[in-house]
Amino acid sequence: MNAQVDSRPRGQETRTAPATSAGQAAQLDIRPFDSALGAEVMGLDLSRPVAPDDFKRIHQAHLDHHVLVFRDQRITPQQHVDFSRRFGPLQIHVLKNFQLQHHPEILIVSNIKENGEPIGLGDAGYFWHSDLSYKDKPSLGSLLHAQELPNEGGDTLFANQHTAWDTLPEALKTLVADLRAEHSYLAKYEELRARSPWRPKLTQAQIDEVKPVVHPVVRTHPENGRKALFVSEHFTTRIVGLPEDESRAVLAELFAHTSAPSLVYRHAWRPHDLVFWDNRSVTHLAAGTPDHLRRKLYRTTIEGDTPF
Repeated sequence: MNAQVDSRPRGQETRTAPATSAGQAAQLDIRPFDSALGAEVMGLDLSRPVAPDDFKRIHQAHLDHHVLVFRDQRITPQQHVDFSRRFGPLQIHVLKNFQLQHHPEILIVSNIKENGEPIGLGDAGYFWHSDLSYKDKPSLGSLLHAQELPNEGGDTLFANQHTAWDTLPEALKTLVADLRAEHSYLAKYEELRARSPWRPKLTQAQIDEVKPVVHPVVRTHPENGRKALFVSEHFTTRIVGLPEDESRAVLAELFAHTSAPSLVYRHAWRPHDLVFWDNRSVTHLAAGTPDHLRRKLYRTTIEGDTPF
C-alpha cells in the first residue's frame, strides 16, 4: 500500500484552444505521468469558463488516463461545483454533517477539529475503495480540491483497475468473469468508528439510504468499453452464489491483486491541487496524515450509471 511511483510527466499532448465567447483561450497540455496511470493538465484556469473544445479534451484525457491533476487551481467552492456538474449530476454523501455550509454537494475531507468536534471526514480513504460503489448508481468520478495541506504525509494512492483485470491470472479471470458481488457502506463502518472520532452513529434514515447493492465483479466501462475489476476491501462484502469460505478466499486474492504496486500512482499533494479520478477505472487509498498536522480538502462526486 505504500508504493512510491514516479509521477513526473513523460511527454505531452499539446492542443491550442482558440479564444471563444464561451470560454478562455488556453494552451492545453496533457502530460501523462511515468506511472501506471494519471496525467497533469496544464494551461487551464478553472476559475474561468472552460471552452467547449478544451472541455472535450479534458473529458477524453480523463477516459485515457483515469486520474487528472490540475495544479494551482484557486477556485471557489461554487466554481468547484460548477465544473464538476458539467460531467453529470452530483451525489450527496450520506454523512451530511460534513457538508460544506451552503454547498451540500461538497464533502469536507479533513482531520481538523474545531471546538473539539471534527469539521470533516478524517479517515476517508482508510481502505482501498471506489467512491460510492455501495449505491445503485456508483460515482462516475470524484474531484478533490486541496484547501490545507500538511508538510508531511497526506498522499493519495490510485490503482488502475483496467490493468488489474488485464493482468489477472487466467484461471481467476475465468472464475470471476460472470460473478456478482455485494457492496455495503456499513461493511467496515463499526471498525472505523472504534478507532477514530470521524464516524458518527448512523440514524435509521441514513442506514436506509445505503442499503447493500450487488454489482458485477468485472464491469465494462460505459464510455471506453474496457473491462475493469470492481471490488474493494472497503465496501465489497461477499461474492454472490459462492460459499462463504470460498467467497472470502477469492476476494482476498482479488484485493491483493487490485492494489499491486505496479498498478499504483501515488499523488503527493501541492497547494491548490484539484485531482479528478474515474471511479469506474480506479480504486484509491489515503496514505495517512500525522495526527498533529492539519489537512483539509473539498470533494465532489459525480453520479455514474448502473454497472454492467
